[in-house]
This record gives sequence, C-alpha cells and structure tokens, in this order.
Amino acid sequence: MKSAVTTVKSSSWAMLFTDFKEITKVRLAVSVVFSSLAGYFLGAYTIDLFSVVLLAFGGYCMVGASNAFNQVIEKDLDALMKRTRNRPIPSGRMSVGNAMTIAIAMTLLGVMALYVLSPKTAMFGAISIFLYTCVYTPLKTVTPLAVFVGAIPGAIPFMLGWVAATNDFGIEPGTLFMIQFFWQFPHFWALGWMLDEDYKRGGFKMLPTGKKDKGTALQIILYTIWMIVISLMPVFGFTGRLHLSIPAGIIVLLMGLAMLFFAFRLYEKRDNSSAKKLMLASVSYITLMQVVYVIDSFI
Repeated sequence: MKSAVTTVKSSSWAMLFTDFKEITKVRLAVSVVFSSLAGYFLGAYTIDLFSVVLLAFGGYCMVGASNAFNQVIEKDLDALMKRTRNRPIPSGRMSVGNAMTIAIAMTLLGVMALYVLSPKTAMFGAISIFLYTCVYTPLKTVTPLAVFVGAIPGAIPFMLGWVAATNDFGIEPGTLFMIQFFWQFPHFWALGWMLDEDYKRGGFKMLPTGKKDKGTALQIILYTIWMIVISLMPVFGFTGRLHLSIPAGIIVLLMGLAMLFFAFRLYEKRDNSSAKKLMLASVSYITLMQVVYVIDSFI
C-alpha cells in the first residue's frame, strides 16, 4: 500500500513538473537564456559566474512569466486549436489561478534577479514581459502587425546579455537587438505558414498578407536579407566593441545564405514542407551564429 501511495505521489509530482514546463514553454525559455548568455559573453570584460547564474535564472523567469500570462489570456483560443488544446489550462490540468500565481511569481523573481545585475537589465526585462503580454498577445487576433510588436521582446534577450555585462546600452547591444529582430520574421512567418490552418481556427492573424502566397514569401526573403546585412556589420568596424573577424564573417554569411536559399525555395514552392525546412534552418542559424560570434570574440 505504501509503495502504491509513493508511486501515485511521484506520478503527481512528475505531472506537475511537466505542466510547469508546458506553461513556461521550457524549450523556448532555454533558447532565450542561451541568447542572453551569448550576449553576456560578448559584452563582459571578465566572466563572473554569479552574474551568469543570475542572468540565466532571470532570463528563464522573464520568458516563463510571459508564456504563462499568454496562456491565461488565450486559454479559450488555445482550446480551439489542435496544437494547443492539450496545454495545462484548456485541458483542465491547471487552473487559471495557479497559472497566474506562477506568472506573477516568475515576473517578480525575474525582475529582481535582473535588477541585481543592473537596473537597466531589469528595465529591459520588464519591458519585454509588458510588450509580449499586454500588446503582442491581444494584437494577434486583430492584425498581422502583431508579429512586428512581438519581434521586439523576442529580440531583447541577445541584447539583454550585453547590457547585463556592461550596464550600458549603445551601438553594440543595439546591433545584437537588430540581428535577432529581423531574424524573427522569417522564423515566425515560416512557422505561421506551417500552422496557418490551426491559427485560423483560433482567429490568429499571423501571416503578413493573411495568405500563404508569394507576397508573404517575398517579405520573408527581404527580411532574411536584412538579417544577413546587419549580422555582418561588425566585420566592418561600425559597431564599437562588437567585432567579427573576416573568417567568422564568412561563416555567418554562408549560414545566412543557406537560410536565404530556403526562403527562395518557399517562394518557389509555397508548401508546408518548404516552410518547415526554412523554420528549421532559421533555428540552426540563430544558434550557430551566436556560437560563432562568441567563439570569435575569444580567439
């Protein structure tokens, strides 16, 4: 009997942990933490382990809180979509009250952790939560321009790391912000292309033209080109302390051109398979680009 009770308790804790990961979108949160740490390593004169831990914790809380608030606001719409109907709230596994408790607690913990690093870091973290929750989320059912608003909090983490390391906002973190800002559009429009039918069930307006047409694909190409151009600016010495060597610049350029190739393929074929390949290429690009930047800064 005792063994059975222990098994049930273990199963309950496992389910709670699984729901916590879902309400905070753990994979997205980890990718954001990765971007923040990359920015920190680029900006830091010396690496401080305590600061790294605070940034990782605060960054996770920042994204987790945004996602929890988002799922509270969109609970009824999530229930309409195949992709999201099994999330903790629409499935009934988690109450709105519990989700709000998680969101508020993570907001407070995240802002406090980032404030210890610097007030500017906390300010940008708070701005990110506000824009994602109070502007981007409500706009998703109103206009495709929501993606432009959502790209702002999505681009903050890479910049946030530099600000956390230096307590300064200038051309360097501004450049990191712009790289990830323009990257958002091909990434999310490719995702929106794949999930267009599901998004329409929830009433979300994600694609720039509202359709899976050449106009949307052309905008994906143009924003990919802008992303490539800005990611290469540090090669030419326009970006203060943020430098990129010529060999590293060539690697970043080739990765960007590979992503651009998939964008052109989407323009040509306009199918979900091409959109998926572009989405996967975009995920590979942002991760590897940040790795190249960091490695190059230490060589």
